[in-house]
Amino acid sequence: MKQILPKLTNSFNESKIIIDYYNMIKKIILVDMDGVLVKEPTKEHEEEKRRKMARKGRKETDPNPDEHPIHWSEIPDIFLDLEPIEGAIEAFIKLSYHYDLYIVSTAPWNNPSAWTDKQRWVDKHLPIAAKKLILTHHKNMIIGDYLIDDRFVNGVDKFLGKHIHFGQSPFENWYDVLDYFDRKTL
Repeated sequence: MKQILPKLTNSFNESKIIIDYYNMIKKIILVDMDGVLVKEPTKEHEEEKRRKMARKGRKETDPNPDEHPIHWSEIPDIFLDLEPIEGAIEAFIKLSYHYDLYIVSTAPWNNPSAWTDKQRWVDKHLPIAAKKLILTHHKNMIIGDYLIDDRFVNGVDKFLGKHIHFGQSPFENWYDVLDYFDRKTL
């Protein structure tokens, strides 16, 4: 790059400024929520939310709710009280010093409250990520250098950057992820 830039600019100083600018640009890391930043609900939490949903009268929308069991992610308000994964908050903050971080998550289509609940979770646990939450069913459409995700669905398998497969070797936890990125910033 240094050899090409002097031909494109009038002076060595202009070339140096351009090179310094490119070196300063932070790489973009996209981080999934469910199973990466946020623990999945415990059985007790899920059952509590199911009982609350039953009291609200699911029969209004489904006359035979027992015949159509729903996935936990479709239970209203399920995302509000979920706990962060061990080390996730600290790792997100640490990485944000060296990288431009965004949270990229998929909200269940059949659970409209999940869209707002995910934003409220970010506001509560990661206020530094306010306005950096992207909800999509097509993660491959988001531009980034890295995507930390625990699955290969919703476009992860077509993502153009590097997929960091969280929960699998060599990225089994946030300490492993930090080790990887620490080696990149040395």
